[in-house]
Amino acid sequence: MSTITTAVQAFINDEDGATAIEYGLIAALIAVAIVSSLKGVQDQLKALFTDVANKLAV
Repeated sequence: MSTITTAVQAFINDEDGATAIEYGLIAALIAVAIVSSLKGVQDQLKALFTDVANKLAV
């Protein structure tokens, strides 16, 4: 009976899955920050690339 108790206790104490979830949440927050910052400069980047394309076409 102690083997089953030991196995259950080891399963309860295992935190590998929780660590993976935490890393996933951190990666998701970083991705959201990157996307939101790119949306802020989207118009400026469009204007810059349009200007460069127009100057190259001349």
